[in-house]
Amino acid sequence: MPSLNLPHLNTLKGMDMELSLNNGVTMPALGLGVFQSTPEQTTAAVEAALAAGYRHIDTAAAYGNEREVGEGIRRSGIDRSDAFIETKVWVSDYGYDQTLHAWDKAAGKLGVDYLDLLILHQPAPDRFEKTIAAYKALETLLADGRVRAIGVSNFMPHHLKQLLAETYIIPAVNQIELHPYFTQPDVQTADAQHGILTQAWSPIGGITFYPGWGEDRRNVMEDPAIAAIGEAHGKTPAQVMLRWHLQQGRSAIPKSTNPARIAENFDVFDFGLSADELATIDALDTGVRNGPDPDQAREERFAMVIPEA
Repeated sequence: MPSLNLPHLNTLKGMDMELSLNNGVTMPALGLGVFQSTPEQTTAAVEAALAAGYRHIDTAAAYGNEREVGEGIRRSGIDRSDAFIETKVWVSDYGYDQTLHAWDKAAGKLGVDYLDLLILHQPAPDRFEKTIAAYKALETLLADGRVRAIGVSNFMPHHLKQLLAETYIIPAVNQIELHPYFTQPDVQTADAQHGILTQAWSPIGGITFYPGWGEDRRNVMEDPAIAAIGEAHGKTPAQVMLRWHLQQGRSAIPKSTNPARIAENFDVFDFGLSADELATIDALDTGVRNGPDPDQAREERFAMVIPEA
């Protein structure tokens, strides 16, 4: 794990710690992820999360549940301005004009007139010229006030280097696979060097045990070192891992559709991990990626068409 200063750490706002992005926008550090949440589950999960105190919801065009996220926010009764909505443009909508229209589709499904954070879902290096054009469209959307911040997902240091050489606005966020068994220190270092906030998907290692993701994977939720730290604080392994992310200045977006688990994952602001405990978790890194390789072309998956709003 690289040695990072933590310029993003701000203060507690109610129960929710916030992070300052590189353009001055503040974002709740802990959000609800809805990857692989079915449309039928999503609305209730979003309602439960907002009732528990979350104010940050992360979705994506490719998840197929943006409409239900918007419905969950409306049913919650909170003001639109109090919800931080993050979504992602899918590869089939890359290109300048196509990405401008991707905003129309996302905003229409979510039922909003602006997005808080819009990011590119994959670097797609086999068609990186379209990735660059898509990012330039994000820059336009930012200038027009249709988004408050822009960013990327699954970008490795070499992807960031090429992007920064051909665009003007440094991404505010880079969302990557990051949990105790895969910490990507090189990406975290590159992000920090450019003032980009690292955001963790699969922050509690769900990808290490989620059915259908491969064989012979070690379940980070059952790691004895994490369990021991949890026992010392009266917290679950998931809560320990989320606290680890927050104390190291990262954003984390745990996914759950279980109301009790959603609330439990948010109950991480009343304890702290020691330097030794943080180092113990850092030392669990295996260097083994569990999700898709961002440098691998996935033609069939990338061609998935995102429906109109």
